[in-house]
Amino acid sequence: MSKRHKVLIIKTQIAEETQKTRIMKDTETSYHIPVMVNESVEGLHIRPSGIYADLTFGGGGHSLAILERLHAGGRLYGFDRDADAEQNIPSDARFVFVRSNFRYLYSFMRYHQVVGCVDGILADLGVSSHHFDTCGRGFSFRSDGCLDMRMNTRSGHTAADVLNTYTEEALADVFYLYGELKAARKLASLIVRARGINRIATTGDLLEVLKPFTGKDKEKKFLAQVFQALRIEVNDEMCALKEMLRHTLPVLKPGGRLVVITYHSLEDRIVKNFMKTGNFEGKTKQDFFGNVQAPFRLVNPRVIVPQEEEVNRNPRSRSAKLRIAEKIG
Repeated sequence: MSKRHKVLIIKTQIAEETQKTRIMKDTETSYHIPVMVNESVEGLHIRPSGIYADLTFGGGGHSLAILERLHAGGRLYGFDRDADAEQNIPSDARFVFVRSNFRYLYSFMRYHQVVGCVDGILADLGVSSHHFDTCGRGFSFRSDGCLDMRMNTRSGHTAADVLNTYTEEALADVFYLYGELKAARKLASLIVRARGINRIATTGDLLEVLKPFTGKDKEKKFLAQVFQALRIEVNDEMCALKEMLRHTLPVLKPGGRLVVITYHSLEDRIVKNFMKTGNFEGKTKQDFFGNVQAPFRLVNPRVIVPQEEEVNRNPRSRSAKLRIAEKIG
């Protein structure tokens, strides 16, 4: 290899790293710091003239990184049901904003006449920093505010509605299934007794009710589990995730990529099983000859996690897991 060739390679590598750094800085907005931007966008294996969908638009971080790699003939569809996310819509002819829950992926892709034509789908299932940091939304136990927790504040019931109207048995199911809390029944019983005295309307009200369960050593983990359970129930997250995943099969073209970032074991198990087997139970199907039948090929058999540098920069990324699969046939 000639000296000139070596210099050219080094310059190319420096230019690529500079580009990555610039994209990361551009996409880290006050609304939300996107997680594993480079890893997830590289996982999409983008064709410059391809068709892509960012199912969790939020602050637009991942979308901007995708647009960076698209030519004029490319197209990106960004989904989000939160009205606050609309302030981040880029002024770009290649971008189409879909004001909807990603569970309706198939319907909107059919409307835009791209079913079976999509080259890649990205979903970052984490709650944005904007939601946690906005007191009035009720997503965080670190500040007092209305117990709302709706991703779409224009419809649906709130976390306060759940706490004040669900039966004791239904509340116990929510805390056990979505919060993985062993004391779910005792917690549900305590909430029912407390709401009989005063309505539980704010995060402060709920924290007061939860005091008998919170010890200093495990307080944050317990509260995080309670708030996670309520958020999942309010937004019907597990059912919406399953619907979305099912819809990726007819929407993606053969060879199209599905890239998903998860943040807790419940959603990660669903995504992992679906990518490996095409179902949510993880049941392997075989043909007459014993060959495994699956709609996807795993691109990364081992899960990808954020590098230490990213976790230090954005502690909320520490539980993230990235999975990539490619549609077969």
